[in-house]
Order: sequence, then C-alpha cells, then structure tokens
Amino acid sequence: VQLQASGGGLVQAGGSLNLSCAAYGRTFSTMGWFRQAPGKERVFVATIDWSGSTVYANSVKGRFTISRDHAKNTVYLQMNSLKPEDTAVYYCAALTPPPRMEYDYWGQGTLVTVSS
Repeated sequence: VQLQASGGGLVQAGGSLNLSCAAYGRTFSTMGWFRQAPGKERVFVATIDWSGSTVYANSVKGRFTISRDHAKNTVYLQMNSLKPEDTAVYYCAALTPPPRMEYDYWGQGTLVTVSS
C-alpha cells in the first residue's frame, strides 16, 4: 500500500494550490490531510469519507476544500486564499477501518510555502 502526494510548491499569499494524493494497493473509506509547520507538531487539516462527508480544521474552513475521485483512488485538497501561516509539509493519510480506526497509512509529504 502506498500513498503518493504531490502538488506542493511556492505561492504568494492569497494564491491557490491543489494537492493530490493517489492511493495504490487498496481503497480506503476515509482519507485525510494533515500538515506540519517548521518546529511544530503535525496537525489535522481535513478529512473525507466514502460518501463525501467532510470535516475541516477551523483554521482552513472556508478556504480549503477536500474532495475525492473514486475512479482514480485519489484525494485532493484545493487550497485558496493561502496565508503565510499555511506554510507546512502537507501529508495525506488513510484511516484503517474499524475496530482500529487509526491513520496508519501516510504519504511522503509535499511542501507548501506561502510567501508574504
């Protein structure tokens, strides 16, 4: 099983980026995005389940949109109105089904840098 994230880069404040995460080897009911800023812990950004239900961190609500394409087994994170504080390595993750219910599968991370 492998998760491959892509789409990071350097963007000016107010700009947009679209991250992708392709899953290989199996499908997952729930997938999510997390981020880790320099010197800080990894934190939750957004998650989406099989039906398309989503949950967002308050810090990105209204600016980021998570979506998925079942045919491509890919999850996306559209990031708009980016701020310097959004600078981080972004990781996609997949949730192991019940009863474990943990994010056991992680992509390699993709760096997003937002300049002021």
